[in-house]
Amino acid sequence: MRLGLALGYWGRGPAPDYVPLAREAERLGYHSVWTAESWGSDAFTPLTWIAAQTSTIRLGTAVAQMAARPPTTTAMHALTLDHLSGGRVMLGLGLSGPQVVEGWYGRPFPKSPLTATREYVDVVRQVLRREGPVEAAGRFHSHPYRGPDATGLGKPLKPITHPLRADLPVLLGAEGPKNVAQTVRIADGWLPLYWAPSRPEVYGPAVAELPEGFLVAPMAQVKVCDDVAAGLLPVKAMLGFYIGGMGHAARNFHADLMARMGYEEEARRIQELFLSGRREEAVLAVPDAFADEISLVGPRERIAERLELWRKGPVTDLLALAPDPHTLRVLAELNS
Repeated sequence: MRLGLALGYWGRGPAPDYVPLAREAERLGYHSVWTAESWGSDAFTPLTWIAAQTSTIRLGTAVAQMAARPPTTTAMHALTLDHLSGGRVMLGLGLSGPQVVEGWYGRPFPKSPLTATREYVDVVRQVLRREGPVEAAGRFHSHPYRGPDATGLGKPLKPITHPLRADLPVLLGAEGPKNVAQTVRIADGWLPLYWAPSRPEVYGPAVAELPEGFLVAPMAQVKVCDDVAAGLLPVKAMLGFYIGGMGHAARNFHADLMARMGYEEEARRIQELFLSGRREEAVLAVPDAFADEISLVGPRERIAERLELWRKGPVTDLLALAPDPHTLRVLAELNS
């Protein structure tokens, strides 16, 4: 199992420790570093900044939101950074949810998410292969555009720049069993959310039949500390926000996943508290047991013991979310 450093996205402003952490991770032998986006900082610009100040560590997006860019634009970002970094890019994509897609990007959330994802990945692959002009006549992605308001002047185009790698890895963030099954069919890897090593079955039967070389790269908050309860508070804060605020009360993929993992009543309570403005209570309502099983928190010996569970399953890359330099080093030592 390889290690990755997950930096997430910025809060109020740029995080000053992004580059130092990435450089330390590279020095310690981490395989990859990952950035993300929500509705603030984007995923590609910080990754480019990191690329310029590192030399070997792989550079991943976990995730770049599909609604943020047409698939050809995403492919342009990926192939450009892949050239500049010497072939280090791993392209992680995610559909996000209705709240972000419609509220932030101002476009409809696809009624058929699986179809939209499949079409998006197909166009990205076409650009990276550069075997001919990009052509797609999909329900959600049309190249050239052929909608009722089209001029009719568009023509299929092949990228001017020759991609460095036709097989640049494409990974997908997927939660529901059908989405995971499609991810296994069309992508090079999967970025699970809330991975619990002891219950992979919640993601469906596809997890038990992964093709050779398929990447499974979940994020987990990692913290070396003496007080487990205190160490879990940031995990609970993250869960409270995602389960309570990342979606509508009637449609929240994160809450649905928590429910499938055996915490349905708690998930609905967190939503209720968060959406009524009682955010601190929502965080405290997150069960310690749930936060604990999807993270690696506690003294070195406890993390070492729990790390064995992660190694026994299908996980190929553990992406450590927001660790301090000491935690970064301890995790590298334990995984060596």
